Amino acid sequence: MAWILLIVAGLLETGWAIGLTRTDGFTRLWPSVFTAGAIAFSMILLAVAVRTLPIGTAYAVWVGIGAAGTALLGILLLGEPANPARLCFLALLILAIIGLKFTAH
Repeated sequence: MAWILLIVAGLLETGWAIGLTRTDGFTRLWPSVFTAGAIAFSMILLAVAVRTLPIGTAYAVWVGIGAAGTALLGILLLGEPANPARLCFLALLILAIIGLKFTAH
């Protein structure tokens, strides 16, 4: 269950990072509300997950999911570059996240 909470927390981190692009410096109400809510809920889920999971692993996976998800959505939604080198490093990041999950006790 802790891993599921951690994955959802990482996805919410992706959501709030993309949400920042819509807040216009927190001057737009609803995008700001969504972004702040996603930040809070993401951290709450992380806090619950680390009751069971090692903090080093959980934090790295949480950040990794957020970083990889944000980079992917940046490419897909925001027109950020998708050159071969960038995609290779993104794949390495995802591989590292999977490796951390399978090597945690």
